[in-house]
Amino acid sequence: MTISPDTLIIWQWGVVRLNATILWTWVIMALVVLGAWLVTRRLSTTTQLSRWQNLLEVVVSAIRDQIRDVGQQEPSPYLAFVGTLFVFIAVANVLAMVPGYHPPTGSLSTTAALALCVFVAVPLYGITRQGLGRYLKNYLQPSVFMLPFNIIGELSRTLALAVRLYGNIMSGTIIAGILLSIAPLFFPIVMQTLGLLTGLIQAYIFAVLAMVYLASATRAHHDRAEAHPNEQGDDLYG
Repeated sequence: MTISPDTLIIWQWGVVRLNATILWTWVIMALVVLGAWLVTRRLSTTTQLSRWQNLLEVVVSAIRDQIRDVGQQEPSPYLAFVGTLFVFIAVANVLAMVPGYHPPTGSLSTTAALALCVFVAVPLYGITRQGLGRYLKNYLQPSVFMLPFNIIGELSRTLALAVRLYGNIMSGTIIAGILLSIAPLFFPIVMQTLGLLTGLIQAYIFAVLAMVYLASATRAHHDRAEAHPNEQGDDLYG
């Protein structure tokens, strides 16, 4: 029983290795890009929509609504980033129903890379909305003595993002292997159904947590704009 797809070597030449994690990550990226191109190449603005465009609009609208509810802000700046995280993780987990497939989200290297994307995006969005000085000042709240704890908090939540997703997918793979060895005729159907549901839930949780972190980094600017609308107008007009 394979715990991590990192251990499955597909091709090797010297020190260069292609494992199942890299291979299936490329496959998923290709599927997402190809699917997006096929759906969006003939978009319709009328009431006559294809079923794929209708599905795409439902997914995008749902993601926009979740971003608006979580962040209490205009979702457009975050839609591409959060939406990409959700779609990639969801596709990676749903494909686990395909025989011979090993989800890259079952590898700690993949989940760590996704968590690092969030780790980098949080200060980028925060600095964009608040400015460098005001964003860095948040690390000194409520007092300068909280600086090391705030930094540790940033690092620990990144680690938690990576380990949470990896642990859930990896544990599901192990449980499925155990149950399949006990009753190979009955449990495959049950485990595939549960795996599909768990995979979608994990994609949703990861995307929501990413939006929570982004919202916490940009919320100070948003609150300030609501509390002092005239001040914002003075900045725009001199």
